[in-house]
Amino acid sequence: MASRTRPIRFRTTFRNTIYDLFKSKGWTETESDTDWDVAWVDKDWIRENFLQQTLADHQRINHFPNHYELTRKDNLIKNLKRTQRALQREGLVDEAARYDFFPGTWLLPADYGLFVEEFKNYPSGTIWIMKPTGSAQGKGIFLFTRLQQINDWKKDSGWKTDAAQAASYVVQRYIENPQLIGGKKFDLRLYVLVTSYNPLTVYIYRSGFARFSSYRYNTTKANLSDTYVHLTNVAVQKTGPGFDAGAGSKWPLRNYRLFLVGKYGHQATDRMFLDVEELCVNTLLSVQKVMISDVIWLIASLICLIASLIR
Repeated sequence: MASRTRPIRFRTTFRNTIYDLFKSKGWTETESDTDWDVAWVDKDWIRENFLQQTLADHQRINHFPNHYELTRKDNLIKNLKRTQRALQREGLVDEAARYDFFPGTWLLPADYGLFVEEFKNYPSGTIWIMKPTGSAQGKGIFLFTRLQQINDWKKDSGWKTDAAQAASYVVQRYIENPQLIGGKKFDLRLYVLVTSYNPLTVYIYRSGFARFSSYRYNTTKANLSDTYVHLTNVAVQKTGPGFDAGAGSKWPLRNYRLFLVGKYGHQATDRMFLDVEELCVNTLLSVQKVMISDVIWLIASLICLIASLIR
């Protein structure tokens, strides 16, 4: 990091808790694109500026330039599948079996024909879920049970299989029997910090939280379109009728652990959390090679750029 003889200089595109924390530590804000020690910026800034400079040894940023290999749903599933297949080809059956945590996934429109064939293998009424590949906060997600509903979506969204910029979605079989607490669906938000992919260096924060839906879970036909039942995103739940902003819709991770201990015991609970940690590590291992390769490509691109400038 920076020398102790002067305050750390930071650049940020945010005005939130991160900004307040940096200021409270006595760090100095700068607007410079290059003269900073820490840059906590949005991903668009990274894309626009990172190819134009190399990082000095003391500089740190909050995104890997090719983070989308992990954060986009289509890229993530591509990397998970590729890793699992590679392990199977090498005869590493046990290691490949550790990648059984993701469901069958198809990318639309590219895999539409393959998905239709898979769809026919399941009984009528099976529930499927569609998610935009690059969106967050529950935007654009919907459930369906009939192919006709996809056809309706294609018409509504202007979706064209031959369009150069066709909106891409992933489709998966919906988990119809999730674990419920108080009859409500929930998911876990955990914090995983990756400081390096070569070697892979990972820290998992002890704290986190569970996010709950506002209404009791059910999969009746009339409720398939009710996002307050099926989506746990806070951005969705806080817009629901009767949402209590004071109480919120979250549990600290400690409360969830205590619930599991009370219902299943310490041993089963500890094993579950260890499995979650292994899932996180295996997911990161699935993108490790492409992250490292992209960094090497980035360095090569910078060398070419510099060479072109001095000719």
